[in-house]
This record gives sequence, structure tokens and C-alpha cells, in this order.
Amino acid sequence: MLKEFSLDPRLQADCFTVAELELSKLLLLDNSQVPWLILVPKVADVAEITDLNPNQQTQLLAEINLVSSVVQDAFSPDKLNVAAIGNVVNQLHVHIIGRYHTDPVWPSPVWGNLQDEPYHEDELAIRLNTIRSALVAS
Repeated sequence: MLKEFSLDPRLQADCFTVAELELSKLLLLDNSQVPWLILVPKVADVAEITDLNPNQQTQLLAEINLVSSVVQDAFSPDKLNVAAIGNVVNQLHVHIIGRYHTDPVWPSPVWGNLQDEPYHEDELAIRLNTIRSALVAS
């Protein structure tokens, strides 16, 4: 019997759902300092991109490209950081982060360096609406 996909509890606690894509759940990390999106393939028991079958790998790349374009179009970052690290959360997930020369930790990595600054309710609504509108336009 196939195991059903479930989102890692840490991602569930730290993120807001933006959208359901063909392969992945698109999340927004609850840190308002940079636009930080996370793609989580809705496939049970995968830790690495290579755990996906070839069709899923192709779809994940298409979704990374889509979300990267959304971040670039909606937020005009100076640089995109795209990574599937998984040292803390083993479940396969891909970070797509808009970085700015003016962000608090530039040019250092955000992991372990960027303080948490949760979204205020109004700010969150605007950010989610911006991302969702950009997804529809893509």
C-alpha cells in the first residue's frame, strides 16, 4: 500500500500555504524580511530530488522555474537563492528566496543568519495576494 503524502510538521508550523501546483505544495515561510517560498513535492517519503521519478523531476524543475519567475516579476530581487538542503527538515523541499543587497544578512546565507520577523496580518494578506496574482499571470 502506498503511503500518503503529509507535510512535515515543521514546515506546517513555519509556513503558509500559497497554492497547490501540479506536483508541489507552494508555501510562504513566515519571515517578512525576504520573499521566501518553498516547494514541497506531494510525494510520500522523498528526501532527495533523485528520489523522484524522471517525470516528477521534470515537473519539479518546471515548478522551480515558475516560482523563480514569480519571485523575480513580483519582487525584483537582486539575486535568487534556490536550494534543496534538507539538513533540518528531511522531507524534500526547495527554497526559492529573493535576496537583496539591502537585506539584513547580505551577502551571507539566510539559513541560520536571518532573524525571524513574522508577517503581520495585513502584510501577510498583501504578500499572499501578490504571489497568487503573479502565479495566475505566469
